[in-house]
Amino acid sequence: MAAAAAGARINCFLNPINPLNSKTTARFTTHLHFRLSRKTPPTFCTRASATPDETSANDPFVLTTPLYYVNAPPHMGSAYTTIAADAIARFQRLLGKRVIFITGTDEHGEKIAAAAAANNSSPAQHCDLISQSYITLWKNLDIGYDKFIRTTDPKHEAIVKEFYSRVLDNGDIYRADYQGLYCINCEEYKDEKELLENNCCPMHLKPCVARKEDNFFFALSKYQKPLEETLAKNPNFVQPSYRLNEVQSWIKSGLRDFSISRALVDWGIPVPNDSKQTIYVWFDALLGYISALSEDMEQPSLERAVSSGWPASLHLIGKDILRFHAVYWPAMLMSAGLGLPKMVFGHGFLTKDGMKMGKSLGNTIEPNDLVQKFGSDAVRYFFVREVEFGSDGDYSEDRFINIVNAHLANSIGNLLNRTLGLLKKNCQSTLVIDSSIAAEGTTFKDTVEKLVEKARVDYENLSLSSACEAVLEISNAGNSYMDGRAPWSLFKQGGAASEAAAKDLVIILEAMRVIAIALSPVTPSLSWRIYQQLGYSKDQFDATTWSDTRWGGLKGGQVMAQPQPIFARIESQTEEENRVEAPKKVKKNKLPESQQVVEA
Repeated sequence: MAAAAAGARINCFLNPINPLNSKTTARFTTHLHFRLSRKTPPTFCTRASATPDETSANDPFVLTTPLYYVNAPPHMGSAYTTIAADAIARFQRLLGKRVIFITGTDEHGEKIAAAAAANNSSPAQHCDLISQSYITLWKNLDIGYDKFIRTTDPKHEAIVKEFYSRVLDNGDIYRADYQGLYCINCEEYKDEKELLENNCCPMHLKPCVARKEDNFFFALSKYQKPLEETLAKNPNFVQPSYRLNEVQSWIKSGLRDFSISRALVDWGIPVPNDSKQTIYVWFDALLGYISALSEDMEQPSLERAVSSGWPASLHLIGKDILRFHAVYWPAMLMSAGLGLPKMVFGHGFLTKDGMKMGKSLGNTIEPNDLVQKFGSDAVRYFFVREVEFGSDGDYSEDRFINIVNAHLANSIGNLLNRTLGLLKKNCQSTLVIDSSIAAEGTTFKDTVEKLVEKARVDYENLSLSSACEAVLEISNAGNSYMDGRAPWSLFKQGGAASEAAAKDLVIILEAMRVIAIALSPVTPSLSWRIYQQLGYSKDQFDATTWSDTRWGGLKGGQVMAQPQPIFARIESQTEEENRVEAPKKVKKNKLPESQQVVEA
């Protein structure tokens, strides 16, 4: 999976060094420096990332996805990052936090101009089209973002220029000639030792182009020690922990100053002190996390944007862009005197049927096709539940269908449907007693409460798969309770047995209410349908918080809705073929195959 933003623009400085102090820099000549006095810029917030103890309860929870590169329409890697981010944002809202969920598109660079030309359109038209495709997909996936920033937005450009000037005033930008091999797809220079035969980029397998440019450079090497100290004091800054080890290894091997302008790229933000050059796309795009906070401002400024929510609580990214977010970005913020994000989380890649995905292999996963075929709840649930967050994950359609059917259709959906069916038949769809009273003397309530607490802890720790598993266990426990109590039999006995059966239904439906809330970060539409079946309005569902997962929400006298399936079982291609062929097999078999499938 080309994760998140600018998947193609991967930094491949495997052995970073400071070219200004190295014997290997014959092709890298400094000829002009700016602001050698190293002035200290006006301070907004000079502290490093806050620890959880330092974070005020009133601070917003600012969560970001990468800004996705618009050289092509969104792919499943982009969708996966955004689904996970949306689940985290929804959980934080349930906790009562003021959430600012930022996503958007990275729209500058040589690759964008080339993609536009290939489609006979202008770069601006191309960006409009692809950016809209992201907005449409996010809507179809029930993504509830708060800010969508485009790097072609004039407000973003103003903040990028202001930030650039602050770093320049701090003495951290200088001018130098650079000659080397340039990968257009990565939009960066490569070290020869990292290239394959014929100077091919190891990521794109295409020859790099020899270039010589007069560029501006950012003094990244100056921030080696501050970065080392930051990671030592705050090991949670990069997660999972094994990603932290990667970052520490990069920094320990020595940081190299990097070019932050392009002399040969027209489609970009002009460099403030040299309009003939444009700002490097990464220096530009990373600032989208701050400029997004100025979205509602008529006259945006860096200071006002920062005061609206910076620093971010969580940058959620694919592991292929970890270096930009965990090394370059913190150093840039330090130079500008701004606080660092509290955490950078790098998740893994997706494969399909155990193989790396690629257009040349014809095995890509198109997120729009998945949503159209299976629905947003199924897509969201599978990728959150089946991919251990942080690690690589694999998709296969058979496994997708099996998991979604087993968990959503059978365990959760069927439990609700058969319980409401019994309630309608025996209690006129009305609860006979409060759920808090009905559960007295049972261990089932304790089981649900323990699993809900486990889910909460898992969500907070970004263990999203484990959180889903805990919620599913509530459903499994409910099915076991139902089968053990057999209320359908108790109703037939009448009297006290019938009263006990009616209480059992209240207990199961209360568990379903808890499930609806606890799973809503992952499956918001499915959770609403469950809540609706329990007789609640949309306004009541939208007003729920995590505290509503406490046992005792359902009250005696509440009337449930008429039972309807909340999640239709998905048929695999094999099952569809069997269903079509079933009438032909009736003559040959004593039992029609369609009936065999149902009985199985």
